[in-house]
Amino acid sequence: MKKQKMSTRTLVVVAMMAAISTVLMYFELPVPLMPPFLKLDISAVPVMIGSFMFGPAAGVMVAAVKALVHVLSTQTGGVGELADFLITSSFAITCGLIYRKNHTRNGALIASVASIGAISLVGCLANYFILIPFYENMMPIEAIISACNAINPAINSMAGYIFFGVLPFNIIKGTIAAIVTFLVYKKLSTVINRYTTVDKAGNI
Repeated sequence: MKKQKMSTRTLVVVAMMAAISTVLMYFELPVPLMPPFLKLDISAVPVMIGSFMFGPAAGVMVAAVKALVHVLSTQTGGVGELADFLITSSFAITCGLIYRKNHTRNGALIASVASIGAISLVGCLANYFILIPFYENMMPIEAIISACNAINPAINSMAGYIFFGVLPFNIIKGTIAAIVTFLVYKKLSTVINRYTTVDKAGNI
Protein backbone atom coordinates (compact mmCIF):
# COMPACT_ATOMS: atom_id res chain seq x y z
CA MET A 1 0.00 0.00 0.00
CA LYS A 2 2.79 2.40 0.86
CA LYS A 3 4.57 1.69 -2.41
CA GLN A 4 1.38 2.42 -4.37
CA LYS A 5 0.85 5.66 -2.44
CA MET A 6 4.34 6.92 -3.21
CA SER A 7 4.02 5.93 -6.87
CA THR A 8 0.82 7.96 -7.07
CA ARG A 9 2.60 10.96 -5.58
CA THR A 10 5.35 10.64 -8.14
CA LEU A 11 2.78 10.50 -10.93
CA VAL A 12 1.14 13.65 -9.56
CA VAL A 13 4.49 15.48 -9.65
CA VAL A 14 5.09 14.35 -13.24
CA ALA A 15 1.62 15.60 -14.17
CA MET A 16 2.44 18.97 -12.61
CA MET A 17 5.66 19.12 -14.63
CA ALA A 18 3.65 18.37 -17.77
CA ALA A 19 1.19 21.15 -16.98
CA ILE A 20 4.00 23.66 -16.42
CA SER A 21 5.73 22.58 -19.62
CA THR A 22 2.48 22.94 -21.55
CA VAL A 23 1.97 26.50 -20.31
CA LEU A 24 5.59 27.51 -20.94
CA MET A 25 5.32 26.42 -24.57
CA TYR A 26 2.77 29.19 -25.15
CA PHE A 27 5.36 31.83 -24.18
CA GLU A 28 7.68 31.87 -27.17
CA LEU A 29 9.99 34.50 -28.58
CA PRO A 30 11.71 34.95 -31.94
CA VAL A 31 15.49 34.65 -32.05
CA PRO A 32 17.58 37.17 -34.04
CA LEU A 33 18.92 35.82 -37.37
CA MET A 34 16.86 32.62 -36.99
CA PRO A 35 14.09 31.46 -39.39
CA PRO A 36 10.87 33.34 -38.51
CA PHE A 37 8.90 30.19 -37.67
CA LEU A 38 11.46 28.94 -35.14
CA LYS A 39 10.41 30.41 -31.80
CA LEU A 40 12.22 30.00 -28.49
CA ASP A 41 10.53 28.76 -25.33
CA ILE A 42 11.71 27.05 -22.14
CA SER A 43 9.13 24.25 -22.05
CA ALA A 44 12.02 21.74 -22.11
CA VAL A 45 12.99 22.75 -18.55
CA PRO A 46 10.24 20.72 -16.80
CA VAL A 47 11.05 17.85 -19.17
CA MET A 48 14.68 17.93 -18.08
CA ILE A 49 13.80 18.23 -14.38
CA GLY A 50 11.42 15.29 -14.66
CA SER A 51 14.11 13.19 -16.33
CA PHE A 52 16.68 14.06 -13.69
CA MET A 53 14.34 13.24 -10.83
CA PHE A 54 12.38 10.24 -12.07
CA GLY A 55 14.22 8.94 -15.13
CA PRO A 56 13.83 9.29 -18.91
CA ALA A 57 10.34 7.75 -19.04
CA ALA A 58 9.00 10.57 -16.87
CA GLY A 59 10.59 13.17 -19.12
CA VAL A 60 9.05 11.56 -22.19
CA MET A 61 5.66 11.56 -20.44
CA VAL A 62 5.98 15.29 -19.80
CA ALA A 63 6.91 15.89 -23.45
CA ALA A 64 4.02 13.73 -24.66
CA VAL A 65 1.38 15.51 -22.57
CA LYS A 66 2.67 18.90 -23.71
CA ALA A 67 2.47 17.84 -27.36
CA LEU A 68 -1.00 16.32 -27.02
CA VAL A 69 -2.43 19.44 -25.38
CA HIS A 70 -0.96 21.69 -28.06
CA VAL A 71 -2.40 19.50 -30.82
CA LEU A 72 -5.80 20.89 -29.79
CA SER A 73 -4.75 24.32 -31.09
CA THR A 74 -2.31 23.20 -33.79
CA GLN A 75 -1.69 25.18 -36.95
CA THR A 76 0.36 22.42 -38.54
CA GLY A 77 -2.03 19.50 -38.46
CA GLY A 78 -0.10 18.03 -35.56
CA VAL A 79 3.16 17.87 -37.51
CA GLY A 80 4.79 20.63 -35.49
CA GLU A 81 3.76 18.97 -32.25
CA LEU A 82 5.12 15.62 -33.45
CA ALA A 83 8.45 17.20 -34.29
CA ASP A 84 8.54 18.98 -30.92
CA PHE A 85 7.78 15.70 -29.14
CA LEU A 86 10.62 13.91 -30.93
CA ILE A 87 13.07 16.72 -30.25
CA THR A 88 12.11 17.17 -26.60
CA SER A 89 12.01 13.42 -25.98
CA SER A 90 15.59 13.11 -27.23
CA PHE A 91 16.46 15.69 -24.59
CA ALA A 92 14.65 13.72 -21.88
CA ILE A 93 16.05 10.31 -22.80
CA THR A 94 19.65 11.49 -23.10
CA CYS A 95 19.83 13.44 -19.85
CA GLY A 96 17.79 10.87 -17.92
CA LEU A 97 19.89 7.87 -18.92
CA ILE A 98 23.23 9.57 -18.30
CA TYR A 99 22.24 11.11 -14.97
CA ARG A 100 20.86 7.77 -13.80
CA LYS A 101 24.33 6.24 -14.29
CA ASN A 102 26.19 9.14 -12.68
CA HIS A 103 24.05 10.79 -10.01
CA THR A 104 26.39 13.71 -9.25
CA ARG A 105 26.87 17.32 -10.28
CA ASN A 106 29.45 16.22 -12.85
CA GLY A 107 27.01 13.60 -14.09
CA ALA A 108 24.35 16.26 -14.48
CA LEU A 109 26.79 18.47 -16.39
CA ILE A 110 27.73 15.64 -18.76
CA ALA A 111 24.05 14.76 -19.20
CA SER A 112 23.22 18.37 -20.02
CA VAL A 113 25.97 18.72 -22.63
CA ALA A 114 25.01 15.41 -24.22
CA SER A 115 21.37 16.46 -24.23
CA ILE A 116 22.19 19.66 -26.08
CA GLY A 117 23.91 17.53 -28.70
CA ALA A 118 20.91 15.20 -28.89
CA ILE A 119 18.33 17.98 -29.23
CA SER A 120 20.47 19.62 -31.93
CA LEU A 121 20.82 16.44 -33.98
CA VAL A 122 17.19 15.35 -33.66
CA GLY A 123 16.07 18.93 -34.34
CA CYS A 124 17.90 18.92 -37.67
CA LEU A 125 16.47 15.53 -38.63
CA ALA A 126 12.93 16.44 -37.57
CA ASN A 127 13.01 19.65 -39.59
CA TYR A 128 14.50 17.99 -42.67
CA PHE A 129 12.23 14.94 -42.75
CA ILE A 130 9.02 16.21 -41.08
CA LEU A 131 8.58 19.98 -40.83
CA ILE A 132 9.98 21.16 -44.16
CA PRO A 133 8.11 18.51 -46.22
CA PHE A 134 4.92 19.58 -44.44
CA TYR A 135 5.44 23.30 -45.11
CA GLU A 136 6.34 22.54 -48.72
CA ASN A 137 2.72 21.46 -49.20
CA MET A 138 1.66 25.03 -48.43
CA MET A 139 4.65 27.03 -49.67
CA PRO A 140 7.36 26.20 -52.21
CA ILE A 141 10.76 25.48 -50.68
CA GLU A 142 12.15 28.46 -52.59
CA ALA A 143 9.71 30.77 -50.78
CA ILE A 144 10.63 29.24 -47.43
CA ILE A 145 14.33 29.76 -48.07
CA SER A 146 13.67 33.29 -49.32
CA ALA A 147 11.79 34.20 -46.12
CA CYS A 148 14.69 32.88 -44.04
CA ASN A 149 17.28 34.58 -46.26
CA ALA A 150 15.63 37.94 -45.65
CA ILE A 151 16.52 37.54 -41.97
CA ASN A 152 19.82 35.68 -42.30
CA PRO A 153 21.71 35.96 -45.63
CA ALA A 154 23.64 32.76 -44.82
CA ILE A 155 20.42 30.78 -45.30
CA ASN A 156 20.26 30.45 -49.06
CA SER A 157 19.59 26.72 -49.45
CA MET A 158 18.19 23.75 -47.58
CA ALA A 159 21.66 23.01 -46.21
CA GLY A 160 21.94 26.64 -45.10
CA TYR A 161 18.57 26.43 -43.40
CA ILE A 162 19.68 23.37 -41.42
CA PHE A 163 23.21 24.50 -40.53
CA PHE A 164 22.66 28.23 -40.05
CA GLY A 165 19.10 28.11 -38.76
CA VAL A 166 17.91 24.90 -37.17
CA LEU A 167 21.24 23.76 -35.70
CA PRO A 168 22.20 26.98 -33.86
CA PHE A 169 18.58 27.49 -32.80
CA ASN A 170 18.43 24.13 -31.04
CA ILE A 171 21.87 24.62 -29.50
CA ILE A 172 20.61 27.91 -28.04
CA LYS A 173 17.34 26.32 -26.91
CA GLY A 174 19.07 23.35 -25.30
CA THR A 175 21.68 25.50 -23.59
CA ILE A 176 19.10 27.85 -22.09
CA ALA A 177 17.02 24.89 -20.85
CA ALA A 178 20.09 23.32 -19.26
CA ILE A 179 21.13 26.55 -17.53
CA VAL A 180 17.65 27.24 -16.16
CA THR A 181 17.41 23.65 -14.93
CA PHE A 182 20.70 24.00 -13.03
CA LEU A 183 19.44 27.19 -11.41
CA VAL A 184 16.17 25.74 -10.12
CA TYR A 185 16.71 21.98 -9.81
CA LYS A 186 18.45 21.77 -6.44
CA LYS A 187 15.85 23.69 -4.44
CA LEU A 188 12.94 22.22 -6.36
CA SER A 189 14.10 18.63 -5.98
CA THR A 190 14.63 19.10 -2.23
CA VAL A 191 11.00 20.10 -1.79
CA ILE A 192 9.62 17.40 -4.08
CA ASN A 193 11.71 14.67 -2.48
CA ARG A 194 9.71 15.07 0.72
CA TYR A 195 6.67 13.71 -1.09
CA THR A 196 8.11 11.01 -3.36
CA THR A 197 10.19 7.85 -3.11
CA VAL A 198 13.01 9.22 -5.22
CA ASP A 199 16.35 8.91 -3.42
CA LYS A 200 19.28 11.23 -3.92
CA ALA A 201 17.42 13.39 -6.43
CA GLY A 202 18.99 16.55 -5.07
CA ASN A 203 22.61 15.61 -5.66
CA ILE A 204 23.28 18.13 -8.41
